[in-house]
Amino acid sequence: MRVVIAPDSFGGTLTAREAASAIAAGWRSARPDDDVVSRGMSDGGEGLVDVLATADPDWERHTVEVAGPRATPVAADWLLGEDRHGPVAVVEVALACGLALVEEDRRDPLRATSHGVGELLDATRSAGARRVLVGLGGSATVDGGLGALTGLGMKLLRADGSGLKVGGGWMHELDHIDLGWLDPGWADVEVDLLADVRISLQDAAAVFGPQKGADEAAVRTLTDGLATAATVVERDLDVPGLSQRPGTGAAGGLGFALAAALGARLRAGAPVVAGLVDLDDALRGADLVVTGEGRIDATTAVGKVVGEVAERARTFDVPWLVVAGSGDLPDDVDGELSAPDGPGDDPAAEVTAAAARLAARVDPGPATA
Repeated sequence: MRVVIAPDSFGGTLTAREAASAIAAGWRSARPDDDVVSRGMSDGGEGLVDVLATADPDWERHTVEVAGPRATPVAADWLLGEDRHGPVAVVEVALACGLALVEEDRRDPLRATSHGVGELLDATRSAGARRVLVGLGGSATVDGGLGALTGLGMKLLRADGSGLKVGGGWMHELDHIDLGWLDPGWADVEVDLLADVRISLQDAAAVFGPQKGADEAAVRTLTDGLATAATVVERDLDVPGLSQRPGTGAAGGLGFALAAALGARLRAGAPVVAGLVDLDDALRGADLVVTGEGRIDATTAVGKVVGEVAERARTFDVPWLVVAGSGDLPDDVDGELSAPDGPGDDPAAEVTAAAARLAARVDPGPATA
């Protein structure tokens, strides 16, 4: 039997590549004669660069030092390759301003900045990229993307003309924006923002703030700041109504700022990544697909990897199964949970064991879902 393994990352415990490897190992332990093909997946969040670099060795990996979420230097990787239009780059915002870069007891979106994302983007343009894919997800920030604008060279100013301090806690002080040193060459670069969320800018603090360390008072401060940012950015960059569009709240508002400054397009990430890793080619002739993620819930089928893989599996009339860390498997989905009470000391071993249990259940033939 030919089995395609195509999971997302497992929320802070396993990258998509590690999850695919663990599932494949468990599957082979129970069904050693199966032909197992791995295709790590991403919806544009954490692990995007790793997924694409693993799937295609033609990508060139580059590293640049940028300001991290607490404004201290971090080394961020990005990819450079070619498509039919010319040089194309891949950026993962989590590598510049990711939640994983901040110790849990220091997480505070009032102080966290996306400045390094702008620096990372400028590195791709300087290298000659004509198209940039930006994976939005896993950020520590709720700064409306204002930090990224400063990283791109723009000036964020108070009413007295002084520069605005970085971090979500100072958004409410923004009075006007000067294009500053924003490179005019961006006008010739196509930028696509990959995300799995549809919320607008104004909901970003309430939805994402608590998971990034914001208490109720901080959420109120951030929400007020996002309203100010929306007003000023829409006026000074001439993008009226942009903040109301679905997806502008992605990555704490980075979707909004980059769409405003660079004319970037907001796109569902999972379909784009599926194309880049040749998932359809892997599915042709497959007998079964196993996908997965860290937690499965009611949102899994909407814009996320599991839903995308399932939809493509149906297109090719291939049964599909799930290995998830925790959550509630819907009645119409067959699968195994690796850590229903939360991950232990060895998440990879837990996922391997769950995959082995799943493979044993489908013997001698594949189950349907």
